[in-house]
Amino acid sequence: MTRHSIAVVGLGVISRFYLAALDASPAARLAAVCDRDPAALAARGGQDASGAVPAYRDHRELLAAGPPLDGVVITVPNDAHAALCADFLRAGVPVCVEKPLALTGAEGAELTALAQASGVPLFTAFHRRYNAAVGALAAGLPRDVPVERVTVRYLERIEEHIGRDRWYLDPARCGGGCVADNGPNAFDLVRLLLGEVTVETARIGYDGTGLDRSATIGLRSVSGAARATVELDWSYPGELKDVTVTLADGSVHHADMLAGHQGFKSSLRHEYAAILADFTARLRGPYRADHGGTAALELVEAAYRRTEVTAC
Repeated sequence: MTRHSIAVVGLGVISRFYLAALDASPAARLAAVCDRDPAALAARGGQDASGAVPAYRDHRELLAAGPPLDGVVITVPNDAHAALCADFLRAGVPVCVEKPLALTGAEGAELTALAQASGVPLFTAFHRRYNAAVGALAAGLPRDVPVERVTVRYLERIEEHIGRDRWYLDPARCGGGCVADNGPNAFDLVRLLLGEVTVETARIGYDGTGLDRSATIGLRSVSGAARATVELDWSYPGELKDVTVTLADGSVHHADMLAGHQGFKSSLRHEYAAILADFTARLRGPYRADHGGTAALELVEAAYRRTEVTAC
């Protein structure tokens, strides 16, 4: 089988999981890397298992050089997502972009419309839906018993996770704080289990710099009476990420996203391998619209609108 040629644009903290997935993939290969920081290119880019790959300082330079690409992975700071996605879509290159798709719902809707008009795949990567424990939980729920409540907890100390990518702590570049960046993953898990939902309540805590570092968000399914609670924390001592589902018969089902994965951030390895597999499958198959990115942005915006402000 011919391996798809994939470029990786942005060599920050998350890129290493995509690069490892590409190195191990039977369906895709690293075709090029791009980052504005020459030190990042030297440290993480420029090679795959077969040797050197082209390296670029600007994505426009990459597009102008014209190496044959079947797709691109975009893992740059959040405030650059929309512009880069648009440039690659207009060039006819399928896009896999880290969540969030963009900073606003309007930007997300424009990108989705552009992808649909051109028939070029635009895929937002929500890595936690590919977690093995989450998949087992979702697959194991009985189909004849309604879900009554879902609770997603996404708790971490953000400074331990971002390395040199300090832009996470800048609300203008991140789009906010924990709600803007971790919220999309948590909301996506709620949508995975309940379908479409709306925000009913939001209690968000801000630090002295204006960064939201904690949140408790209440949601309700649009198709029934099921409710969900999303708990986010960027000041938690350690890391806790799990999902609890309570069914109408009173039974409780639980998935610990970190269980069985030894080592810091080790759970991400299998999740990003699955993201890459899903993206390459979309390259082989007919065009499929992806509305997950815009749905997550709309829930983020709704949470901020409904905020009851507290101090961290």
